[in-house]
Amino acid sequence: MKVMVVGGGGREHAIIKKLKESPKVRTIYALPGNGGIAKDAECVNIGAKDIEAIRDFAVKKKVDFAVVAPDDPLVLGAVDLLEQAGIPCFGPKKNAAIIEGSKIFSKNLMKKYGIPTASYEVFTEMQPALDYLATAPIPTVVKADGLALGKGVVIATTREEAYDAVRSMMEDKKFGESGSRIVIEEFLTGPEVSVLSFTDGEIVVPMISSMDHKRSHDNDEGLNTGGMGTVAPNPYYTPEIAQRCMDEIFLPTVRAMRQEGRTFRGCLYFGLMLTPNGPKVIEYNCRFGDPETQVVLPLLKSDLFEIMRACAGGTLVDTNVKFSDEHACCVVMASDGYPQAYETGFPITVDEDCTAQIYVAGAKTDDYGRMLTSGGRVLGVTEVGATLQEAIDKAYASVEKVHFDNAYYRHDIGQRALKAYTK
Repeated sequence: MKVMVVGGGGREHAIIKKLKESPKVRTIYALPGNGGIAKDAECVNIGAKDIEAIRDFAVKKKVDFAVVAPDDPLVLGAVDLLEQAGIPCFGPKKNAAIIEGSKIFSKNLMKKYGIPTASYEVFTEMQPALDYLATAPIPTVVKADGLALGKGVVIATTREEAYDAVRSMMEDKKFGESGSRIVIEEFLTGPEVSVLSFTDGEIVVPMISSMDHKRSHDNDEGLNTGGMGTVAPNPYYTPEIAQRCMDEIFLPTVRAMRQEGRTFRGCLYFGLMLTPNGPKVIEYNCRFGDPETQVVLPLLKSDLFEIMRACAGGTLVDTNVKFSDEHACCVVMASDGYPQAYETGFPITVDEDCTAQIYVAGAKTDDYGRMLTSGGRVLGVTEVGATLQEAIDKAYASVEKVHFDNAYYRHDIGQRALKAYTK
Protein backbone atom coordinates (compact mmCIF):
# COMPACT_ATOMS: atom_id res chain seq x y z
CA MET A 1 0.00 0.00 0.00
CA LYS A 2 0.99 3.62 -0.52
CA VAL A 3 1.14 5.56 2.76
CA MET A 4 1.55 9.32 3.17
CA VAL A 5 2.95 10.78 6.42
CA VAL A 6 2.44 14.51 6.94
CA GLY A 7 5.21 16.24 8.91
CA GLY A 8 8.96 16.63 8.93
CA GLY A 9 10.48 16.08 12.37
CA GLY A 10 11.90 13.39 14.64
CA ARG A 11 8.40 12.20 15.56
CA GLU A 12 7.56 11.63 11.90
CA HIS A 13 10.88 9.85 11.33
CA ALA A 14 10.05 7.44 14.19
CA ILE A 15 6.57 6.81 12.75
CA ILE A 16 7.97 6.20 9.26
CA LYS A 17 10.65 3.78 10.49
CA LYS A 18 8.01 1.76 12.34
CA LEU A 19 5.59 1.82 9.39
CA LYS A 20 8.38 0.49 7.16
CA GLU A 21 8.38 -2.71 9.24
CA SER A 22 4.85 -3.56 8.08
CA PRO A 23 4.69 -6.07 5.21
CA LYS A 24 1.60 -4.25 3.93
CA VAL A 25 3.43 -0.91 3.39
CA ARG A 26 5.10 -0.64 -0.03
CA THR A 27 5.69 3.10 -0.52
CA ILE A 28 5.92 5.95 2.02
CA TYR A 29 5.67 9.61 1.06
CA ALA A 30 6.75 12.22 3.62
CA LEU A 31 5.36 15.76 3.29
CA PRO A 32 7.72 17.58 3.63
CA GLY A 33 10.04 15.14 5.46
CA ASN A 34 13.69 16.14 6.02
CA GLY A 35 17.24 15.14 5.12
CA GLY A 36 17.20 12.14 7.45
CA ILE A 37 13.69 10.97 6.59
CA ALA A 38 14.77 10.96 2.92
CA LYS A 39 16.69 7.73 3.63
CA ASP A 40 13.43 5.99 4.65
CA ALA A 41 10.73 7.65 2.55
CA GLU A 42 10.16 9.70 -0.57
CA CYS A 43 10.16 13.34 0.56
CA VAL A 44 7.81 15.78 -1.17
CA ASN A 45 8.29 19.52 -0.75
CA ILE A 46 4.79 20.36 0.49
CA GLY A 47 4.48 22.07 3.87
CA ALA A 48 2.50 20.37 6.64
CA LYS A 49 0.06 23.31 6.89
CA ASP A 50 -0.72 23.42 3.14
CA ILE A 51 -3.64 21.05 3.57
CA GLU A 52 -5.20 21.61 0.12
CA ALA A 53 -1.89 20.77 -1.59
CA ILE A 54 -1.55 17.72 0.67
CA ARG A 55 -4.99 16.52 -0.39
CA ASP A 56 -4.27 17.14 -4.08
CA PHE A 57 -0.98 15.21 -3.87
CA ALA A 58 -2.66 12.28 -2.12
CA VAL A 59 -5.38 12.10 -4.79
CA LYS A 60 -2.88 12.39 -7.65
CA LYS A 61 -0.67 9.62 -6.25
CA LYS A 62 -3.65 7.42 -5.28
CA VAL A 63 -2.46 7.22 -1.67
CA ASP A 64 -4.14 4.34 0.21
CA PHE A 65 -3.71 5.69 3.74
CA ALA A 66 -2.58 8.95 5.36
CA VAL A 67 -1.01 9.68 8.75
CA VAL A 68 -1.33 13.32 9.79
CA ALA A 69 1.22 13.69 12.58
CA PRO A 70 1.62 17.38 13.61
CA ASP A 71 -0.94 19.46 15.50
CA ASP A 72 -1.25 22.36 13.02
CA PRO A 73 -2.67 20.43 10.02
CA LEU A 74 -4.95 18.43 12.33
CA VAL A 75 -6.39 21.60 13.86
CA LEU A 76 -6.72 23.12 10.36
CA GLY A 77 -8.78 20.14 9.17
CA ALA A 78 -6.37 18.06 7.07
CA VAL A 79 -8.12 14.80 8.00
CA ASP A 80 -11.52 16.21 7.00
CA LEU A 81 -10.19 17.18 3.56
CA LEU A 82 -8.44 13.86 2.97
CA GLU A 83 -11.42 11.77 4.07
CA GLN A 84 -13.73 13.83 1.85
CA ALA A 85 -11.40 12.85 -1.00
CA GLY A 86 -11.83 9.17 -0.08
CA ILE A 87 -8.49 8.70 1.68
CA PRO A 88 -8.65 6.99 5.11
CA CYS A 89 -6.56 8.73 7.78
CA PHE A 90 -4.95 8.19 11.14
CA GLY A 91 -5.66 11.35 13.11
CA PRO A 92 -8.65 13.26 14.47
CA LYS A 93 -10.92 15.48 12.45
CA LYS A 94 -10.87 19.24 12.99
CA ASN A 95 -13.75 19.22 15.48
CA ALA A 96 -11.91 16.65 17.66
CA ALA A 97 -8.42 18.16 17.27
CA ILE A 98 -9.77 21.17 19.18
CA ILE A 99 -8.93 19.20 22.34
CA GLU A 100 -5.39 20.48 21.75
CA GLY A 101 -6.22 23.47 19.57
CA SER A 102 -8.02 25.26 22.41
CA LYS A 103 -6.95 24.91 26.02
CA ILE A 104 -10.15 26.67 27.04
CA PHE A 105 -12.19 24.00 25.24
CA SER A 106 -10.28 21.17 26.92
CA LYS A 107 -10.49 22.73 30.40
CA ASN A 108 -14.24 23.30 30.02
CA LEU A 109 -14.66 19.73 28.76
CA MET A 110 -12.92 18.35 31.85
CA LYS A 111 -14.99 20.54 34.15
CA LYS A 112 -18.26 19.48 32.48
CA TYR A 113 -17.49 15.75 32.63
CA GLY A 114 -15.71 15.64 36.00
CA ILE A 115 -12.27 14.70 34.63
CA PRO A 116 -9.58 15.62 37.22
CA THR A 117 -7.49 18.67 36.31
CA ALA A 118 -6.15 21.86 37.90
CA SER A 119 -8.66 24.56 38.89
CA TYR A 120 -8.60 27.47 36.43
CA GLU A 121 -9.97 30.79 35.21
CA VAL A 122 -10.38 31.97 31.60
CA PHE A 123 -9.62 35.54 30.45
CA THR A 124 -10.32 37.29 27.16
CA GLU A 125 -9.00 40.71 28.26
CA MET A 126 -5.71 41.62 29.87
CA GLN A 127 -6.74 43.87 32.78
CA PRO A 128 -9.08 41.36 34.46
CA ALA A 129 -6.30 38.76 34.18
CA LEU A 130 -3.81 41.10 35.86
CA ASP A 131 -6.35 41.95 38.56
CA TYR A 132 -6.95 38.24 39.23
CA LEU A 133 -3.20 37.62 39.53
CA ALA A 134 -2.87 40.30 42.20
CA THR A 135 -4.31 37.86 44.75
CA ALA A 136 -3.89 34.45 43.04
CA PRO A 137 -1.71 31.81 44.72
CA ILE A 138 1.89 31.75 43.44
CA PRO A 139 3.35 29.75 41.70
CA THR A 140 0.68 29.78 39.01
CA VAL A 141 0.45 28.64 35.40
CA VAL A 142 -0.40 30.94 32.47
CA LYS A 143 -1.39 29.29 29.17
CA ALA A 144 -2.14 30.70 25.74
CA ASP A 145 -5.43 29.24 24.50
CA GLY A 146 -4.24 28.15 21.05
CA LEU A 147 -1.29 26.33 19.52
CA ALA A 148 2.11 27.86 20.26
CA LEU A 149 4.68 25.23 19.23
CA GLY A 150 4.53 23.75 22.71
CA LYS A 151 5.84 27.00 24.19
CA GLY A 152 2.61 28.76 25.15
CA VAL A 153 2.79 27.73 28.81
CA VAL A 154 4.55 29.74 31.53
CA ILE A 155 5.03 28.43 35.07
CA ALA A 156 5.32 31.70 36.99
CA THR A 157 7.17 31.41 40.29
CA THR A 158 6.69 35.10 41.15
CA ARG A 159 3.78 37.50 40.69
CA GLU A 160 5.92 39.64 38.38
CA GLU A 161 6.62 36.63 36.13
CA ALA A 162 2.89 35.97 35.94
CA TYR A 163 2.17 39.60 34.99
CA ASP A 164 4.90 39.46 32.33
CA ALA A 165 3.48 36.23 30.90
CA VAL A 166 0.01 37.74 30.56
CA ARG A 167 1.35 40.91 28.94
CA SER A 168 3.56 39.02 26.49
CA MET A 169 0.63 36.85 25.38
CA MET A 170 -2.23 39.35 25.36
CA GLU A 171 -0.55 42.71 24.71
CA ASP A 172 2.67 41.85 22.84
CA LYS A 173 1.01 38.98 20.93
CA LYS A 174 4.05 36.75 21.42
CA PHE A 175 2.03 33.79 20.13
CA GLY A 176 -0.19 35.75 17.74
CA GLU A 177 -3.90 35.10 18.06
CA SER A 178 -3.19 31.98 20.16
CA GLY A 179 -2.65 34.30 23.13
CA SER A 180 -5.70 36.51 22.65
CA ARG A 181 -7.46 34.28 25.19
CA ILE A 182 -5.63 32.75 28.13
CA VAL A 183 -6.08 30.27 30.95
CA ILE A 184 -4.63 30.90 34.41
CA GLU A 185 -4.60 27.72 36.43
CA GLU A 186 -3.57 26.19 39.70
CA PHE A 187 0.06 25.01 39.96
CA LEU A 188 0.10 21.26 40.56
CA THR A 189 2.94 19.28 42.12
CA GLY A 190 4.07 15.69 41.65
CA PRO A 191 5.81 13.54 39.03
CA GLU A 192 4.84 14.21 35.41
CA VAL A 193 3.91 11.35 33.11
CA SER A 194 3.22 11.29 29.37
CA VAL A 195 0.86 8.59 28.11
CA LEU A 196 0.20 8.35 24.39
CA SER A 197 -2.79 6.22 23.49
CA PHE A 198 -4.41 4.68 20.44
CA THR A 199 -8.16 5.22 20.19
CA ASP A 200 -10.87 4.58 17.61
CA GLY A 201 -13.37 6.76 19.49
CA GLU A 202 -14.77 3.81 21.43
CA ILE A 203 -11.91 2.14 23.29
CA VAL A 204 -8.52 3.41 24.46
CA VAL A 205 -5.29 1.39 24.25
CA PRO A 206 -2.53 3.22 26.15
CA MET A 207 1.04 2.95 24.90
CA ILE A 208 4.06 2.61 27.18
CA SER A 209 4.33 5.60 29.55
CA SER A 210 7.28 7.97 29.23
CA MET A 211 9.14 10.79 30.99
CA ASP A 212 10.14 13.87 29.01
CA HIS A 213 12.94 16.34 29.86
CA LYS A 214 11.88 19.82 28.72
CA ARG A 215 14.58 22.07 30.20
CA SER A 216 17.57 22.87 28.03
CA HIS A 217 20.29 22.17 30.62
CA ASP A 218 21.26 19.43 33.07
CA ASN A 219 19.45 19.20 36.42
CA ASP A 220 16.30 20.57 34.75
CA GLU A 221 17.74 24.06 34.50
CA GLY A 222 17.59 26.51 31.60
CA LEU A 223 14.80 27.40 29.21
CA ASN A 224 11.88 25.20 28.22
CA THR A 225 12.39 23.40 24.91
CA GLY A 226 10.42 21.04 22.72
CA GLY A 227 12.12 18.22 24.62
CA MET A 228 15.78 17.30 25.19
CA GLY A 229 15.25 13.58 25.75
CA THR A 230 12.91 10.89 27.00
CA VAL A 231 12.84 7.54 28.73
CA ALA A 232 10.20 4.81 28.79
CA PRO A 233 8.51 3.40 30.75
CA ASN A 234 7.99 6.03 33.44
CA PRO A 235 8.69 4.43 36.87
CA TYR A 236 6.08 6.58 38.62
CA TYR A 237 3.31 5.15 36.43
CA THR A 238 2.47 2.01 38.38
CA PRO A 239 -0.21 -0.54 37.35
CA GLU A 240 -2.47 0.87 40.08
CA ILE A 241 -2.12 4.43 38.78
CA ALA A 242 -2.59 3.20 35.21
CA GLN A 243 -5.93 1.66 36.17
CA ARG A 244 -7.04 4.87 37.90
CA CYS A 245 -6.10 6.87 34.80
CA MET A 246 -8.07 4.51 32.56
CA ASP A 247 -11.16 4.72 34.79
CA GLU A 248 -11.02 8.41 35.75
CA ILE A 249 -9.33 10.08 32.75
CA PHE A 250 -8.78 8.07 29.54
CA LEU A 251 -12.18 6.47 28.97
CA PRO A 252 -14.13 9.47 30.37
CA THR A 253 -12.28 11.76 27.93
CA VAL A 254 -13.03 9.64 24.87
CA ARG A 255 -16.66 9.24 25.97
CA ALA A 256 -16.96 12.99 26.61
CA MET A 257 -15.68 13.78 23.12
CA ARG A 258 -18.14 11.33 21.60
CA GLN A 259 -20.95 12.81 23.69
CA GLU A 260 -20.04 16.27 22.36
CA GLY A 261 -20.29 15.03 18.76
CA ARG A 262 -16.51 15.21 18.40
CA THR A 263 -15.50 11.52 18.21
CA PHE A 264 -11.72 11.33 18.52
CA ARG A 265 -9.80 8.79 16.41
CA GLY A 266 -6.03 8.63 16.30
CA CYS A 267 -3.39 9.23 18.95
CA LEU A 268 -4.65 11.02 22.06
CA TYR A 269 -1.80 12.20 24.29
CA PHE A 270 -2.41 12.60 28.01
CA GLY A 271 0.01 14.87 29.87
CA LEU A 272 -0.51 13.91 33.52
CA MET A 273 0.59 15.10 36.95
CA LEU A 274 0.55 12.49 39.71
CA THR A 275 -0.49 14.81 42.53
CA PRO A 276 -0.95 13.91 46.22
CA ASN A 277 -4.69 13.93 45.39
CA GLY A 278 -4.36 11.51 42.50
CA PRO A 279 -3.59 11.80 38.77
CA LYS A 280 -4.74 14.97 37.03
CA VAL A 281 -4.61 16.15 33.42
CA ILE A 282 -2.12 18.92 32.67
CA GLU A 283 -2.77 18.90 28.93
CA TYR A 284 -4.15 16.93 26.01
CA ASN A 285 -2.44 16.65 22.65
CA CYS A 286 -4.27 15.46 19.55
CA ARG A 287 -1.23 13.59 18.20
CA PHE A 288 1.96 11.71 19.04
CA GLY A 289 4.29 13.61 21.37
CA ASP A 290 7.79 14.63 20.34
CA PRO A 291 10.23 13.23 21.53
CA GLU A 292 8.07 10.72 23.46
CA THR A 293 7.33 8.90 20.19
CA GLN A 294 11.06 8.19 19.80
CA VAL A 295 11.07 5.93 22.90
CA VAL A 296 7.53 4.54 22.72
CA LEU A 297 7.47 3.23 19.14
CA PRO A 298 10.79 1.33 19.40
CA LEU A 299 9.10 -0.73 22.16
CA LEU A 300 6.03 -1.51 20.01
CA LYS A 301 6.05 -5.16 18.89
CA SER A 302 2.81 -5.09 16.89
CA ASP A 303 2.27 -3.79 13.35
CA LEU A 304 1.81 0.01 13.62
CA PHE A 305 0.14 0.21 10.22
CA GLU A 306 -2.52 -2.32 11.24
CA ILE A 307 -3.14 -0.45 14.51
CA MET A 308 -3.50 2.87 12.69
CA ARG A 309 -5.97 1.37 10.22
CA ALA A 310 -7.96 -0.08 13.11
CA CYS A 311 -8.14 3.35 14.78
CA ALA A 312 -9.41 4.88 11.55
CA GLY A 313 -11.87 2.06 10.90
CA GLY A 314 -13.28 1.59 14.40
CA THR A 315 -11.92 -1.95 14.87
CA LEU A 316 -9.29 -1.35 17.55
CA VAL A 317 -10.99 -3.80 19.92
CA ASP A 318 -10.08 -6.64 17.51
CA THR A 319 -6.47 -5.54 16.98
CA ASN A 320 -3.35 -6.84 18.69
CA VAL A 321 -1.35 -4.07 20.41
CA LYS A 322 1.70 -5.40 22.23
CA PHE A 323 4.73 -3.67 23.70
CA SER A 324 8.10 -5.01 24.80
CA ASP A 325 8.88 -5.09 28.52
CA GLU A 326 12.27 -3.48 27.81
CA HIS A 327 13.33 0.13 28.46
CA ALA A 328 14.21 2.88 26.00
CA CYS A 329 16.20 6.11 26.24
CA CYS A 330 16.34 8.92 23.67
CA VAL A 331 18.97 11.67 23.94
CA VAL A 332 18.27 14.71 21.76
CA MET A 333 21.31 16.25 20.11
CA ALA A 334 20.63 19.94 19.46
CA SER A 335 22.42 22.94 17.99
CA ASP A 336 24.27 24.83 20.71
CA GLY A 337 22.19 27.87 21.71
CA TYR A 338 18.80 26.19 21.21
CA PRO A 339 16.05 27.18 22.03
CA GLN A 340 17.37 30.67 21.31
CA ALA A 341 19.91 31.68 18.63
CA TYR A 342 21.98 28.90 17.02
CA GLU A 343 24.00 28.23 13.87
CA THR A 344 23.15 25.59 11.26
CA GLY A 345 24.68 24.11 8.10
CA PHE A 346 27.17 21.71 9.73
CA PRO A 347 27.72 18.23 8.21
CA ILE A 348 26.42 15.28 10.26
CA THR A 349 28.35 12.01 10.32
CA VAL A 350 27.59 8.74 12.12
CA ASP A 351 30.19 6.07 12.88
CA GLU A 352 29.54 2.74 11.17
CA ASP A 353 29.42 0.83 14.45
CA CYS A 354 26.62 3.02 15.92
CA THR A 355 23.78 0.69 16.95
CA ALA A 356 21.18 3.35 17.82
CA GLN A 357 17.98 4.23 16.09
CA ILE A 358 18.61 7.79 14.91
CA TYR A 359 15.53 9.92 14.35
CA VAL A 360 16.32 13.08 12.42
CA ALA A 361 14.43 16.27 13.29
CA GLY A 362 16.36 19.24 11.87
CA ALA A 363 18.57 18.31 8.93
CA LYS A 364 18.67 18.80 5.17
CA THR A 365 20.63 17.20 2.35
CA ASP A 366 22.99 19.33 0.24
CA ASP A 367 23.86 18.97 -3.46
CA TYR A 368 26.66 16.54 -2.57
CA GLY A 369 24.33 14.19 -0.65
CA ARG A 370 25.68 15.26 2.74
CA MET A 371 23.30 15.70 5.65
CA LEU A 372 23.58 19.17 7.26
CA THR A 373 22.08 20.56 10.44
CA SER A 374 19.09 22.82 9.75
CA GLY A 375 17.25 23.21 13.06
CA GLY A 376 17.48 23.61 16.82
CA ARG A 377 16.77 20.01 17.69
CA VAL A 378 18.84 18.10 15.14
CA LEU A 379 18.26 14.44 15.95
CA GLY A 380 17.35 11.93 18.64
CA VAL A 381 19.57 8.97 19.53
CA THR A 382 17.50 6.07 20.89
CA GLU A 383 18.65 2.79 22.40
CA VAL A 384 16.72 -0.06 24.01
CA GLY A 385 17.92 -2.17 26.96
CA ALA A 386 16.73 -4.81 29.39
CA THR A 387 16.98 -2.20 32.17
CA LEU A 388 16.75 1.57 32.17
CA GLN A 389 20.42 1.86 33.14
CA GLU A 390 21.41 -0.30 30.16
CA ALA A 391 19.28 1.79 27.78
CA ILE A 392 20.80 5.03 29.11
CA ASP A 393 24.37 3.71 28.92
CA LYS A 394 23.85 2.49 25.36
CA ALA A 395 22.24 5.78 24.28
CA TYR A 396 25.11 7.90 25.59
CA ALA A 397 27.67 5.52 24.06
CA SER A 398 25.90 6.01 20.70
CA VAL A 399 25.78 9.79 21.12
CA GLU A 400 29.59 9.70 21.07
CA LYS A 401 29.36 8.15 17.59
CA VAL A 402 27.26 10.96 16.09
CA HIS A 403 29.20 14.05 15.05
CA PHE A 404 28.44 17.62 13.99
CA ASP A 405 29.89 21.00 14.93
CA ASN A 406 28.09 22.93 17.69
CA ALA A 407 26.40 19.77 18.97
CA TYR A 408 24.79 20.12 22.38
CA TYR A 409 22.93 17.61 24.56
CA ARG A 410 21.97 17.03 28.16
CA HIS A 411 24.08 14.54 30.12
CA ASP A 412 21.41 13.49 32.64
CA ILE A 413 18.52 12.08 30.60
CA GLY A 414 16.88 9.36 32.68
CA GLN A 415 18.56 10.17 35.99
CA ARG A 416 15.29 11.23 37.63
CA ALA A 417 13.73 7.95 36.56
CA LEU A 418 16.67 5.95 37.90
CA LYS A 419 16.28 7.63 41.30
CA ALA A 420 12.61 6.63 41.35
CA TYR A 421 13.56 3.00 40.80
CA THR A 422 15.96 3.07 43.76
CA LYS A 423 13.44 4.59 46.21
